[in-house]
Amino acid sequence: MDKDMMKNIKRGRFRENNATILRALNLLRIRFERLTDVKYALPELSEQEFLDGINYLSESGYIHLRRISTKEKALLADCDYKELEGKLSRAGIKILSGDETDNSIGVI
Repeated sequence: MDKDMMKNIKRGRFRENNATILRALNLLRIRFERLTDVKYALPELSEQEFLDGINYLSESGYIHLRRISTKEKALLADCDYKELEGKLSRAGIKILSGDETDNSIGVI
């Protein structure tokens, strides 16, 4: 395969992974969910794909992250994901409902 084909495959998987993670977090929309539990529910994603998606979604404001132990807001860059829990933000709910779109999130 040439480089362009590989880029397209990687880009497509990234988009689909982001949508998959949003849908998983939507199951308990009003509660925070441990990221380890979300990862267990998504065995088809490698840990790196999962973390790439969590990072994109949190940095884009689609999900809120906080430390499990203190309930304080947190960044993925500052913590091991096993110490974090997440939930959809208002923007994430709008993406899932189709009210807004993002080219880096696949069709919901």
